[in-house]
Amino acid sequence: MKKLLFGAILLALVSVFPVTAMADVNVGIGISLPPIVFGGPVEVVALPDTAGVYVVPTISVDLFFWNGWWWRPYGGGWYRSRYYDHGWGYYRYVPSFYYDVDPHWRGYYSNRHWNGRPWNYQPVPHSQLQSNWSRWQKDRYWEKQRKWDVQGYSAKPQKQRQELRQQRQVEYQQRPEVRQHQQERKQQQRQQPQVQQRQQQQRQPQVQQHQGQPQPPKGHSRPQEEKYQGESRHQQSKGKPEGGAPDYKK
Repeated sequence: MKKLLFGAILLALVSVFPVTAMADVNVGIGISLPPIVFGGPVEVVALPDTAGVYVVPTISVDLFFWNGWWWRPYGGGWYRSRYYDHGWGYYRYVPSFYYDVDPHWRGYYSNRHWNGRPWNYQPVPHSQLQSNWSRWQKDRYWEKQRKWDVQGYSAKPQKQRQELRQQRQVEYQQRPEVRQHQQERKQQQRQQPQVQQRQQQQRQPQVQQHQGQPQPPKGHSRPQEEKYQGESRHQQSKGKPEGGAPDYKK
C-alpha cells in the first residue's frame, strides 16, 4: 500500500512540476568544477561601487562573495556554493550583482588605484567576512563608513550606474563562451519535453500495475505464516541502513 501511494504521488509531482521547472531549481547540484588553488588563507576585498560584493584577488579565476553565497563563472555559465572550494551548484541566470562589477578591477587592485584615486584596500579574512557580511550589507558599511577605502571617493550618479550596467550586460552577452553556453542551454530546453514524455510513459504502466492488483477485503488479516515471515525479515534487517546519506551540503 505504501509503494502504491508513493508511486501515485511521484506521478502527480511529475505531472504538476515539469522537468524544466524542477531543473531550474536544482540543476547541477554537486557539480565538480576544476579546483581552485589557493596560495594561503582565503582573503577578500570589497569592490567599490557594488552592493556588498567581495572578490578573492590573489587567484587567476574570478571568485566572488555576495549575499551569503560564493559565486563562480565557468564555461559561460554561473555556479554558486555556501563554500568557496566545493559544493558548487549550477545557477541558470547571471547574478544581478555582476553588472555592477568593474571589469578592470584587477588592474585597479594591482595599482592600488580606483579610477585614478588611491585605493587603500584592506584584505578581509574569511572568518571575519562570515561573521560580519550580513550586518555590513544592511548598514552599507563599505560605502557609508569606509568609502570603499578610496581617497576622495564620491558615488556615481544613479543614471551613470544604470548606463554602465547596460553596457556591461551587452559586452558580457557577446563573449564567445557565454554565447556557446546559451546555445547549449536552448538545445537542452528543446529536448526536455521529449525526455519528460518518455519518463511519464515509463512511470505510467508501473502505477497502473499497482492500481490493478487485488486488495484484501477490509478487515481481512494476513495469514499468520506470512505475518511471521514478514516480522522475521524485519528483525533481520534491523540496523542495516539502505544506502548512505548524500554527501552534498545544500
